[in-house]
Amino acid sequence: MTSQSIATPVTSLPTVPFTLTRAGVIMTPEEGNEFEADGVLNPASGRGPDGELYLLPRLVSKGNVSRVGLAKIIIENGVPTGVDRMGVVLAPDEGWERGTNNAGTEDPRTTWVPSLGLHLMTYVAYGPMGPRMAFAHSTDLRSWQRLGPCFFEYKAELSMDLNLFPNKDGVFFPEPVNDPDGVPSYALLHRPMWDLGWIREGEGEHLPAGITDNRPGIWISYVSVEDVERDIRNLVHMGKHTLVAMSEFEFEELKIGGGPPPIRVDEGWLIIHHGVAGALEKSAFDHQQKVNYSAAAMILSADDPSIVIARSREPLLQPETDDEKSGIVPNVVFPTAIEEIDGQLFVFYGMADSKIGVARLDRVVA
Repeated sequence: MTSQSIATPVTSLPTVPFTLTRAGVIMTPEEGNEFEADGVLNPASGRGPDGELYLLPRLVSKGNVSRVGLAKIIIENGVPTGVDRMGVVLAPDEGWERGTNNAGTEDPRTTWVPSLGLHLMTYVAYGPMGPRMAFAHSTDLRSWQRLGPCFFEYKAELSMDLNLFPNKDGVFFPEPVNDPDGVPSYALLHRPMWDLGWIREGEGEHLPAGITDNRPGIWISYVSVEDVERDIRNLVHMGKHTLVAMSEFEFEELKIGGGPPPIRVDEGWLIIHHGVAGALEKSAFDHQQKVNYSAAAMILSADDPSIVIARSREPLLQPETDDEKSGIVPNVVFPTAIEEIDGQLFVFYGMADSKIGVARLDRVVA
């Protein structure tokens, strides 16, 4: 994929009035644990029926096989400081989650949805055709029932089948929102990638109609509340796909992608996302050595979450510590979970050194 240089930001939106401040490293690979031999990273999170706060990290074993673990978060003086491991809750046990030389249930994101009484998980199933987004649900964070891979309904205006493309960074909103037709719906942020050359040599990129920028951006898709209440399995049938945001600043010149579940704030929906800068080598799915992952934020309209109303012009958090700068993929701050602890919001993120960090999210006082 070729990147496009960014000379001048195209947005005139106000900046996001929040900051991120490091609070420490809370999880590192456990010596002798075969499931964590190649790292722990990119966690989901949630509160269990017992009221305790849990992390659901991606555990990577030898051969780049990923599983989803469960760990209770240790909190001291209102700040996450470590975890107690509780095993594996989702592994690549299904045939479509495994290939001849790969397997994985990767990068989980979980959203508690009170109207359903369920935690909804999105994860990346790394199967025979590469990464594909999939869903599961749970009432207790321990037992997960697969809903299967996501199916994007055909939208004629795009002149393209979104199911052709790898898709990552999926995450659900915690409550229904209105779709473009005003229908109360459950909404999903996601990030399709247009380069099909990794599947078929020479195939290259195929962009939907009306899209002229080849860089992966953040999209939103919907399924009506009525359909999901009739049958939870309808959750995988997402439609009315709409582009939300593309790269606009130098720290995200290659691509952007969603992070933790959206959080409702006074202005609208706050989303913490990642931006990637630098240069891609070979396939976008190979371990990259010349990229930089940073955390930033946007605020989406409460009335229409496909509309961005505020946006970070600079990263809220970028690689600065040794744990964030050195690793299998260097220079990584990759936010994936957010939780409130004693009235304070904390963001959990993957680090370059295959560890999990936490940062405090604060509103800027005018």
